[in-house]
Amino acid sequence: MIYFKFPFDEKLYSTDENSDKNAVIFQSFDQSEKISFNGNIIEVNDIEDTFSGKLLAKEEADFSAETHKEYLNKLEEVIHVIKENNLPKLVLSRRKIFKDFNEINLYQSFKHLCHAYPNAFRYIFINGKDSWIGAFSEVLGKFNKTTHEFETMSLAGTIPVSENWSEKEIEEQKPVSSYIRNVLEKFSSENDIYESETHDHISGNIKHLRSDFKLKVNPEDLDAIIEELHPTPAVCGIPKDFCKEKIEQFEKFPRELYAGFIRIETDDFIQYFVNLRCAKLYSNAVHLFVGGGITAQSNPEKEWIETELKSEAVLKNLSFIN
Repeated sequence: MIYFKFPFDEKLYSTDENSDKNAVIFQSFDQSEKISFNGNIIEVNDIEDTFSGKLLAKEEADFSAETHKEYLNKLEEVIHVIKENNLPKLVLSRRKIFKDFNEINLYQSFKHLCHAYPNAFRYIFINGKDSWIGAFSEVLGKFNKTTHEFETMSLAGTIPVSENWSEKEIEEQKPVSSYIRNVLEKFSSENDIYESETHDHISGNIKHLRSDFKLKVNPEDLDAIIEELHPTPAVCGIPKDFCKEKIEQFEKFPRELYAGFIRIETDDFIQYFVNLRCAKLYSNAVHLFVGGGITAQSNPEKEWIETELKSEAVLKNLSFIN
């Protein structure tokens, strides 16, 4: 079962499971895993009695999160690789594991997350042993079936809302925009691509730098565009293939659905969202997935603080039953 809300839309949706159509598809970061919810997308009413934390599977694998010291040491290694190979950026992630609770109140947790992030795609699902919750606003792609207009965004750099941008974040966002621009140019002439000015994108207690892109594409090119865009530099790095190899080498655990994407098809649109602010839910544990873009100018301690800040985006909205 899955429930979700679109950005700036407080209607609650699910799937009716009455057809074989893949209405909602979760694709893992490395695309080795796919979770599909079939049927037509329907609007639903209150779900307070639908979800129970008792439905969650127990965490059985022996997970141990990286310590502060381990993560800082790893970041030093990553920064060395970045400098040695003259990389613009490499994205490193980690799991933060929270176990200090008796039972999760799934209904209240989802309600809090929806209220906290009205401009985000918000979801919660239980699918056998897999249960996830998330709220994020990075659009990998949005395709209008009528006009054939395709939209995407360049999103990078993370600081608290109250702070001002430094050169580190500004330089981190530039190659993301350049990467997206180069991909889109393969599917349209440069003059047909609209690119906005870079602006602030607020997400709860943090903000990012964002640029928007729009162009018209052929429907048959849609899958190829998404394949080229994913994973974007915002969740992987540049160059993509080299950074994917380094991510596999450096990260302690597989990312699973974190930094993968979600495909949702309605009557009017096909939308793709990057699965960023998210957590995997167990009856006895919560695994929060967080990451950051590392550059040659990165400060390991500041990067640790950034991931702690990002983990609060989900954790502070979770509700527990004592």
